[in-house]
Amino acid sequence: MLKRRERLAFESPDRVNRLVEGTKITGDIVSESNIRIDGTVDGNVNSSAKIVIGENGVVTGNISCIDADIEGTLHGDAQINGVLILREKASIHGDINTVRIHIEEGATFNGACRMNSKNSMADNHE
Repeated sequence: MLKRRERLAFESPDRVNRLVEGTKITGDIVSESNIRIDGTVDGNVNSSAKIVIGENGVVTGNISCIDADIEGTLHGDAQINGVLILREKASIHGDINTVRIHIEEGATFNGACRMNSKNSMADNHE
């Protein structure tokens, strides 16, 4: 029960790391909190919570997180341990590993998509 409370604290809307449009980061990002990317990241992005790539956001690297909501562009692989949402303007060029996926009409991805149960995803990361 304690783990769930800690996770909720990390997922709080008050604990969002935000990269605004017009900002570029070169290097990896690691966070225990939510991340919203409206700028550009050249590197891997890892979060113990949720990653959001906004409409103008671009990530060139792999992402790994619990949940992801993508409306922008990802040039890399996605390792999602919960639900992945691909919005209408989303574009992914890489492989997807997720437990659940929701794809809106108009979203595109070029790569393989592997659906796993939560148990098999946990086994892959131990």
